[in-house]
Amino acid sequence: MEEVCEGKEFSFPNQEERILRLWSDIRAFENQLKRTESKPEYIFYDGPPFATGKPHYGHILAGTIKDVVTRYQSMCGWHVTRRFGWDCHGLPVEFEIDTKLGIRSRDDVLAMGIAAYNEECRGIVTRYVAEWEEVITRTGRWIDFKNDYKTMDPQFMESVWWVFAQLFKKGLVYRGFKVMPYSTGCKTPLSNFEAGLNYKDVPDPAIVVAFPLKDDPQNAALVAWTTTPWTLPSNLALCVNANFVYAKVKDKSSGVIYIVAESRLSSLPSRKTKPSARNSAAQESSKTKGAANGKFENKGTVDDKVKSGLDTETYELLEKITGASLVGKKYVPLFDYFAEFSNAFRVAADNYVTDDSGTGIVHCAPAFGEDDYRVCVEAGIVQKDEDLIVAVDADGCFTERISDFHGRYVKDADKDIINAVKAKGRLVSTGSMVHSYPFCWRSDTPLLYRAVPSWFVSVEKIKDQLLESNKQTYWVPDYVKEKRFHNWLENARDWAVSRSRFWGTPLPVWVSEDGEEKVVIDSIDELERHSGIKATDLHRHFIDHITIPSSRGPEHGVLRRVDDVFDCWFESGSMPYAYIHYPFENVELFEKNFPGHFVAEGLDQTRGWFYTLMVLSTALFGKPAFRNLICNGLVLAEDGKKMSKRLKNYPSPMEVIGDYGADALRLYLINSPVVRAEPLRFKKDGVYSVVKDVFLPWYNAYRFLVQNAKRLEVEGFAPFVPIDLATLQTSSNVLDQWINSATESLVQFVRQEMDAYRLYTVVPYLLKFIDNLTNIYVRFNRKRLKGRTGEDDCRISLSTLYHVLLTTCKAMAPFTPFFTEGLYQNLRKVLDGAEESIHYCSFPSSNGMREERIEQSVTRMMTVIDLARAIRERHNKPLKAPLKEMVVVHPDADFLEDITGKLREYVMEELNVKAIIPCNDPLKYASLRAEPDFSVLGKRLGKSMGIVAKEIKAMSLPDILAFEKSGEVTISGHCLKLNDIKVVRQFKCPDNVTDKEIDAAGDGDVLVVLDLRADESLFEAGLAREVVNRIQKLRKKAGLEPTDIVEVYYEPLDDGKQILENIVSSQEQYIRESLGSPLLRHTLCPPQAMVFYKEEYRGVSGVSFIISLARPALIFKSEAILRLFSGNKMYAEAFQTYLLSRDLSNLKSEFQAGKGKIKVGCLEHLPEVEIELGKHLFLSVGDYYLSRTE
Repeated sequence: MEEVCEGKEFSFPNQEERILRLWSDIRAFENQLKRTESKPEYIFYDGPPFATGKPHYGHILAGTIKDVVTRYQSMCGWHVTRRFGWDCHGLPVEFEIDTKLGIRSRDDVLAMGIAAYNEECRGIVTRYVAEWEEVITRTGRWIDFKNDYKTMDPQFMESVWWVFAQLFKKGLVYRGFKVMPYSTGCKTPLSNFEAGLNYKDVPDPAIVVAFPLKDDPQNAALVAWTTTPWTLPSNLALCVNANFVYAKVKDKSSGVIYIVAESRLSSLPSRKTKPSARNSAAQESSKTKGAANGKFENKGTVDDKVKSGLDTETYELLEKITGASLVGKKYVPLFDYFAEFSNAFRVAADNYVTDDSGTGIVHCAPAFGEDDYRVCVEAGIVQKDEDLIVAVDADGCFTERISDFHGRYVKDADKDIINAVKAKGRLVSTGSMVHSYPFCWRSDTPLLYRAVPSWFVSVEKIKDQLLESNKQTYWVPDYVKEKRFHNWLENARDWAVSRSRFWGTPLPVWVSEDGEEKVVIDSIDELERHSGIKATDLHRHFIDHITIPSSRGPEHGVLRRVDDVFDCWFESGSMPYAYIHYPFENVELFEKNFPGHFVAEGLDQTRGWFYTLMVLSTALFGKPAFRNLICNGLVLAEDGKKMSKRLKNYPSPMEVIGDYGADALRLYLINSPVVRAEPLRFKKDGVYSVVKDVFLPWYNAYRFLVQNAKRLEVEGFAPFVPIDLATLQTSSNVLDQWINSATESLVQFVRQEMDAYRLYTVVPYLLKFIDNLTNIYVRFNRKRLKGRTGEDDCRISLSTLYHVLLTTCKAMAPFTPFFTEGLYQNLRKVLDGAEESIHYCSFPSSNGMREERIEQSVTRMMTVIDLARAIRERHNKPLKAPLKEMVVVHPDADFLEDITGKLREYVMEELNVKAIIPCNDPLKYASLRAEPDFSVLGKRLGKSMGIVAKEIKAMSLPDILAFEKSGEVTISGHCLKLNDIKVVRQFKCPDNVTDKEIDAAGDGDVLVVLDLRADESLFEAGLAREVVNRIQKLRKKAGLEPTDIVEVYYEPLDDGKQILENIVSSQEQYIRESLGSPLLRHTLCPPQAMVFYKEEYRGVSGVSFIISLARPALIFKSEAILRLFSGNKMYAEAFQTYLLSRDLSNLKSEFQAGKGKIKVGCLEHLPEVEIELGKHLFLSVGDYYLSRTE
């Protein structure tokens, strides 16, 4: 393995760039697909984005989720085809072209020519493909851009035709009407997106109108409120809420009787308050007649003090009636323009009518309100598959049917319509209001809501099948499926799939001039059979001219294609079939693997792509399109607002990746609420925290392995080769057993969670695992890993760490593809037969070899350590100060055996205590008392709570122990369980000591009691720790690596000389184990030694001294060397000079190769001699010192 730099010098982004080059050089993604092509197919559907905009965090989030899952499945033995897709048609593309060319109306497009317009659209579809590929690739996502699919490809469009034709054959397609925002300036319907682009605050009339009931003995009139008087001539119904209470009231002055919702009596004009409609907010349906989604912002002068109660000075309450009793009643039409509609002019009911505004009665003009149309269809007033009379033309003017206002622009006619209503004696009150109203973003004219012809899929017919299909799917999180999506399906309406636009897949519907003959084409071949023309492109300008001869004979003319194109949601919903050109190709591939295994997109797609996938697959095949789904939430700016380029309230993705790397961004997103369909406030600091808390500790553990593996070679041992895993499983070391078991647990957990598509649970578990690896295994095993317990033990611990890191990298490769690849490329150099890339490896298998007892004991050990540290901090007792003993209290005999046996030395060293005493009697150091859990019992017990609480608090020790054993107790007739009563354990200080001398801490499971009393016998151990601490800090200050070998000298100063000498002597073993070499008196330093760092310390526990760091120096046994040369001093000195000139590490290697002996015969005039370590020389002062002490 190659050397690696310090964590603070390591650049994660730079390493990722190197990995990208590696993947490119070895064609990693392509080869992974090739290596798995014989495996079973895992079908993943990638929802197509528009390429007319650049990728943002939402795309990166969804892409990361998809990449994690598909990488994992590939490592689990599936062949996972990953093709990128592009949504090429629809409004976003047309919007760009309209803006670019200054197109303001449908007529402008027709004047330009559909062919020229569509080719302009085609020209910008792939504008940002390069940017998408750059960003997506840089985030580490493996997906095929070269073999992508586009919704504008003829093959894709042909499959869309096939889907529609199948629906038509099943009787699931009809032509009806859809109420949409309509621009009279451009003579075209707009999408809701376009309708929201240009809102203005404008004044509008607000009137209350009477609709007398027919056959009512009191001639009572229903009262409705509207801000769109121009819709009144097209009124066909009134709508109430069947669940509301309505009031009949009589005007004391005129004798007229009105019916309004009881809670909306204040909407009637009052003589004690100036009549105004301004105290009513808009209630028109979503209505509604001119207000997008019915969202009005009332900025008029509203008298907020007027209450909903009846003004008894003006009105007399006659009776109260239910809304349900009004349903079906007929009323006198306001105008007679639709008098021939026999089913019209009656009362319907719907829950969209609210009582927080208006009168509780809504006037319905089905041609001008979305809810109006729906209510009238459900009431049988109009039929959804029949033509609807729209009495307003494309210019927004009344048609001939509205004879009194024919040719008038509807908004201009408002005043005259109000006067006509007044002349009929039907105007109850009039006023005005200022509200926010949508205008056309192109023509700046007010939008109308107007019914336009559309082709529909009969979703309501298959609603039960849709709900059944939904049950067959698995969602994360499940509440989105069970609530949001289920509710959306339950209330599903027929789907308008056509749009009156140009750039899209044309509807394959050819209709005769008289409308009697209709042909729906399902393929290019069928079109050729009917028309004799072979189409190579299916866009409008290539097929609009194609006609089909009438099957009834030439006298009936030809069939021409309808103008409409598909809504782009229909195209994306057809993706599972169209992206592989089914059923024209890939029939076996599709039919063997449908439904697909996995999809993932944002929460907004519950009403978008997820919905259209479900509708089309259920209609076509009676089953869902997918089996598993992950739904993510919205990524917001740090301030909680939507990310905005204009506001610049978020950092660009490439900036974050450039600073911290893509892996850090991936983990940050995956480890957030956004993967549970909740919103995420994006914080760049959060990405940095992932680097700091996950990657740096992980990297440091890896670096520690590499350093100590290289150290073996530096010290002359055989290069590091990891011991096989089977042998390591038999290690007698408790922490080896623990980390092997913990790694097995990690693999099992990641497999379990990934199989359940719960990505968000993996990162917290990994975080804890990495923390345990670095702060338990590496920290507590330093001596073994550094070779201070012997070479064999060192190789076992290094091999264990190696396999743990290798397994962790494989388990996390789907999540952090760059970092794991970087580590793997170095780790694999000592492994025979290793794969070329980590992403070719199989996901680690679970062999079931777990040591649950030791895992639990080590977890408790860390709890003990944390609790003891907390006690030390509370009493200002630093870890350097040794303490006499610690008592560990726990009822589990196995744990006490482990903590005082296998784990004892780790706890003692970590906490600097000299003895650990087990105790399985919790009452020896603790008193128990019972407390009621008010949060649980309060609601349940009500008035009895006081009595029960008093008795709980009075429970005796035997009562509490009996309760804990049985799990329940009956108090005042109430059976209480373990979660109803809190058993509080309080430390009970032993007799004759204070809490400053002995203190305790617990977590409800284990109790730690620490003896804090000073003990002079521990002084030397404490001072030895202080000295070691200073030396380790000095090494760091000198820029030494842990593998760098130096000799450490001390020089006592002042009066504490003897104290320091005693400590070095009595604590020699501890010091030597901590430093890896003996601490040498300064007088032993030879003149040839190179001292490169020195520092003086004063007043360390009352002792002062100098520490010096020097390179190892040879020590000669001069008399023995002199004897080699028969007493010739000149030869002996020349020989020593030669040895001092040699590189020490090379010399050491030669001695190791010669088993402590080497021959030197290269010196001119000097005879060849054999020298032996220990007999003629030592390679360091430390070796010389140890030989003397031994």
